[in-house]
Amino acid sequence: MIEAIGFGILGFVLMELSGWAIHKYLMHGPLWKIHRTHHEHSESFFELNDLFSLMFGGISILLIFLGAGELDFRFWIGIGISTYGMLYFFLHDVLIHRRVKWLDRPRGGFLQGIFKAHQAHHQSRKKDGAVSFGLFFVPNKYFKNLKR
Repeated sequence: MIEAIGFGILGFVLMELSGWAIHKYLMHGPLWKIHRTHHEHSESFFELNDLFSLMFGGISILLIFLGAGELDFRFWIGIGISTYGMLYFFLHDVLIHRRVKWLDRPRGGFLQGIFKAHQAHHQSRKKDGAVSFGLFFVPNKYFKNLKR
C-alpha cells in the first residue's frame, strides 16, 4: 500500500514538473498557436488549448489500463496523473478562470497565492514574457502579504 501511495505521489509530482517544462518550452514555444487560445479572450466554453488536457488525460488512462492487471507502478502513476488532472481542473478551470462557475475566486491562503501567480502568467498575451508556468509549485513571492 505504501508503494502504491508513493507511485501515486510520484505521478502527481512528475505531472507538475513535466507540465511546467511543457508549458514553458513547448506551449510558449513551437505549440504557441494552440496554447495562445488560452491567453486570448473567448466567449466559447472550449478552446483549442484543451487538446493538451485531452493528451495528458489520455496518457493517464493508458497507464491505468496497462497497469490494471497487476496494479503495478503504471497503474498508480496513472492514478497520480489523473488526480493531478482533477485538481488542475478544479483549481485552474473552476477557481481561477471560472469556466465553470461553481465557486468564487479564492480570497486568501494557499489558493490565493496560486491565483496571483496565474494572474501574473496571464499578464502577457504573447508567446514571450510570461512568468510562473507551474500550477501548484509557484514562487514564494505570490504568497507574501496574503490574508491567512
